[in-house]
Parts: sequence; C-alpha cells; structure tokens
Amino acid sequence: MGRIKNFAVTEKPWGKELLVEKTDKYVFKEILMLKGTRCSLQSHRLKCETVYIEAGSVELEIAGPDGSSAFDTFGPGEAYTIQAGTIHRVKVLEDSRLFEVSTPELDDVIRHKDDYHRAEK
Repeated sequence: MGRIKNFAVTEKPWGKELLVEKTDKYVFKEILMLKGTRCSLQSHRLKCETVYIEAGSVELEIAGPDGSSAFDTFGPGEAYTIQAGTIHRVKVLEDSRLFEVSTPELDDVIRHKDDYHRAEK
C-alpha cells in the first residue's frame, strides 16, 4: 500500500480534473466544475463511468439515437452511470465537486458538440 502524493491536474475550460489513480483496471478522478459551464456532448467507444456528486448541482443530458435529449438533475449524495456508446453532456448548475470512477480508457472521447471548439481526442 502506498500513499498517493502527486495528482496529475488537467485544466479544462469548465474547471479541472485531478487524476487520483490510474491502473490497468480503473481510473479515479476528482472533477471540479464551474457554474454556468458544460462539457462536450460526447460519447465513448469503450469507457464506462460512474460519477458521484459530492457538492454542487449538475444537469445530465442523455441524447437519444433520434436526436432527442432527456435531462436529469443530480445533487450531493447522488450518482449516475454512463455506459459506453451513450451520448451525454453535463451542464453545471452550481460550482460542483464530482468523483468519477471509470474503466481506464482516458483518451476514449468522441466529441459530438463542444462549446470550446475542441477536436475529438
């Protein structure tokens, strides 16, 4: 057992991600998101993720194959899971602190729409 001392920090247009742990089986991140921002409308070929909302409030958008979208709001103590292939986006209603546990495919991002004009990874 070892103490994790240095988290990799990735600045994002909507806040930042702290990579707490990455193994060949899972990834654990702390995600800080700023009110009024949102991430890309995205999907993943392989990655499955579960997100726990520790503080704040977010709106999760799930896009259907017909182009329609469903929305749900999550707050402290709530969580959701996104399966591979699901087109989704998070809009931040209040400054939020999230914890994400996922499969290890960090670069598995297909951006369908992006407010910040970033390309697909």
